[in-house]
Amino acid sequence: MNRAVAEAMSKSGLTADSLAAQIGVDPKTAAKWANPGRIPQTRHRSKVAEVLGRDEEDLWPDLYKRREPAWFRPWTDIEREAVGLRYYESAVIPGLLQTEAYARAVLSSGLWADDDLEAHVETRLRRQAAVFDRPRPPLSVFVIDEAALRRGRPDIMAEQLDHLIALAERPAVMIHVLPLTAGFHPGQAGPFVIASTPDGGDVGYLDDQAAGRLSNDVAPLWAVWDSVRSLALPRDLTIDLMRARAWMT
Repeated sequence: MNRAVAEAMSKSGLTADSLAAQIGVDPKTAAKWANPGRIPQTRHRSKVAEVLGRDEEDLWPDLYKRREPAWFRPWTDIEREAVGLRYYESAVIPGLLQTEAYARAVLSSGLWADDDLEAHVETRLRRQAAVFDRPRPPLSVFVIDEAALRRGRPDIMAEQLDHLIALAERPAVMIHVLPLTAGFHPGQAGPFVIASTPDGGDVGYLDDQAAGRLSNDVAPLWAVWDSVRSLALPRDLTIDLMRARAWMT
């Protein structure tokens, strides 16, 4: 049993039924929150903590443990400290820009076990907060192939596109769509990220089917970046395109 949740419910005089009624979920769902490793979804968690009068970290300490694969952790350390990020993605919306529903859909299409899926979704959302919610967030520039905007269930993509438009209007976030009319281009070799570090250096990150890897040889990535960035739409036209796609979903 998650003793912190059970004790907080007891002190608050709440049962699974009464807690569920306040949160707006099924009592069986609320009962599971007192079990080890069972963590409410993002949209419920802060309200549960508020009702119970406790901090989220006190109730679910596992939430703040590192759930990402060991091979991915060096990159997330760099990402959290970067002063600049440049992302190119050809197939899906980059992880830092994904809504909870979109992230769940993408991750559930892979090989994650059901018990691990929510933990991986949570990890992805925490990565976003670690980058965008800093007092001084990094300048983050994203080039996304238009094909990524066309892949996904309409209900999920409508929310995702609205989220992209809102992010694109932040001063430290620049999103550019590479239109299908650009034809063949060097970015078709695969997605990558370039992180500019506080010490003035650059580190690249490349993903494949098995794992990701870091690279200090970023000159080839800069060459591809310059190419895809030059072919991408400017910020205002990108927002117009995303609004048009959102209207069509």
